[in-house]
Amino acid sequence: MNKDSERRAVNGDRDGRHGKDDPAWLKSHVPVQRGPDAFIRDAANAILHTAELAFLIPERPASRWHRAGISPRGEKIFDVTGVAVLLLFAAAWTWSVAHTGMRNVEGAGVSTVTSGIAAALSYADAPTAPFVTEAVINLFAPLKGASGKLRARITPAGEQILADPLPAGTSVRFSSPASAESAAAAIAPRRSGIWSLALMVGAAIRPVDEFSLITLTPFSEKRRGKIGKYNIGSWPHERGGKPRSPKFAPPAGFIEVTRANQDTYVSEHFRLRDFLTHDQVAVWPKYLVLDTRLIDKMELVLSDLAERGITTKGVRVMSGFRTPQYNTGGGDARGRSSLSRHMYGDASDIFIDNNGDGNMDDLNGDGRVNIRDARVIEAAVDRVERTHPALVGGCGVYTGNSAHGPFVHIDTRGYRARWLGTGDS
Repeated sequence: MNKDSERRAVNGDRDGRHGKDDPAWLKSHVPVQRGPDAFIRDAANAILHTAELAFLIPERPASRWHRAGISPRGEKIFDVTGVAVLLLFAAAWTWSVAHTGMRNVEGAGVSTVTSGIAAALSYADAPTAPFVTEAVINLFAPLKGASGKLRARITPAGEQILADPLPAGTSVRFSSPASAESAAAAIAPRRSGIWSLALMVGAAIRPVDEFSLITLTPFSEKRRGKIGKYNIGSWPHERGGKPRSPKFAPPAGFIEVTRANQDTYVSEHFRLRDFLTHDQVAVWPKYLVLDTRLIDKMELVLSDLAERGITTKGVRVMSGFRTPQYNTGGGDARGRSSLSRHMYGDASDIFIDNNGDGNMDDLNGDGRVNIRDARVIEAAVDRVERTHPALVGGCGVYTGNSAHGPFVHIDTRGYRARWLGTGDS
């Protein structure tokens, strides 16, 4: 083999089909986690093989000259002693291997994805940074929800944002219009804002496309029912008492929405501005409470409808978050609950308006727009909740009136509820 051939054999062809850029490289270089049963099975096979070799009946020598002067009795004693030593060694080796295997399995607290990437980075001939970066980005996949369509993670400042730690040698860069910072751990910045994310592996930087991290303005920033000039009001149990459920506890904080960031997508179909309370039009910034489980559920409902041939690009949020002060007296308050889920950011009233006339479309194809079209969305909610019980909640079907057409209320209150309503939900 000449030098060029040897170099290709070690490093792979220049076209990338073989070598460290091959996706199969990682699989072949990363140690495989093996359970204790596998170690014990291998050790037992080794003992049996040793014993088989030890007890083989040797071919009888041609003459006593080949026995080098050892008598038959001495030769037998030597064989038995040798077998005993070998068996003792094999037993000790078996215990050592099995015990080591047990410790390795018990200590495997890091996910196989994280440990695999970390192992790859430890090799001198590790894959190129883009390949490893792509693998690390997969750690962010759960943040996109059951629908796979979430585009934001909403969290208090300073909180852990990934279930698994980042592999050694990688870090996350958080950037906002005002500042940027990097962290070796996937922990949200300690300031409120909307951040874009990029993953750094060595000198390589890979943006996490179409995804934002939103850190909350603390609830303690609200004074006398306001943050700045924005009027919010007060939640029940805010000043004491125990709510009947954690679902009715005051929110942990607020998303600060400005003129500049209001078009930030929180999922494929929805933006921050879709959920703002319908008052104080001229006041900025505004403050919003929003639960991504609601967004995830609504995206699943839209996907279900799309699978049945219903176009959903015209989905509209008629009412999203309501501040407590607006829920009490803003707009048409008839039919609203004093503990409306809208105040807690996990409820929205929606309809589908593909033709842009401001009303629900004819979803069932009967040539009319009425409550039966809202029932089409309700049926999709039922199917989604059967498939994703963690997202169970309320679904109210509302008739149209002089102010609006039919619509559907959807929430993630934690238990199933269904009703027929009029006015606002």
